[in-house]
Amino acid sequence: MLRIAFKEWAVICRALAEGRQALILRKGGMSEVGDIFQPEHKRFWLFPTFVHQQEHGIKPEEMTRLQESDKDRPPKGIVRLSHFVEAPCVYQVRTLESALLLNHLHLWAEDTVHQRFQYRYPGLHVMPVRVYRMPRVFDQIETPGYAGCKSWVELEQDLPTDGAEPVLDEETFRDSLRKLETILNPTAFA
Repeated sequence: MLRIAFKEWAVICRALAEGRQALILRKGGMSEVGDIFQPEHKRFWLFPTFVHQQEHGIKPEEMTRLQESDKDRPPKGIVRLSHFVEAPCVYQVRTLESALLLNHLHLWAEDTVHQRFQYRYPGLHVMPVRVYRMPRVFDQIETPGYAGCKSWVELEQDLPTDGAEPVLDEETFRDSLRKLETILNPTAFA
């Protein structure tokens, strides 16, 4: 059972669900406590949002994925939950150069990385995530408590996670963790 959800652009949720991306980049929403993202949870639902999702925010070669996420948008007032993740750790990236080295691992456009990195104070959080696909979809009524520029939301009820299957097999996920570690902590393997 799981009650915590993480708001993320629908196109990024799609990339995570398809195994195209195995990390989440986060700066923090305007409604975050102290305007700073806090990696409060290690296991959470992906809560696809269309707020602030923009064409220029992702790489041009990912436009098809953006169009598909828009086409699959649920009816107004409904949030569709189909995947949850486990985040084994969180990195705080303190240099723009390090953030840009992650380019091949995510959908954000380079300008988006620059803007988010510099917003309010320099830095980004990077969460590697193992994504799990549910055998069924949970449609939730979008309540006022889910609104706003915040990362975390508590759902109205716990949702079961039984029967979930990982999107990436163990070896592929471990390989993605090693790649991330090599980029963000190159001395670990020296």
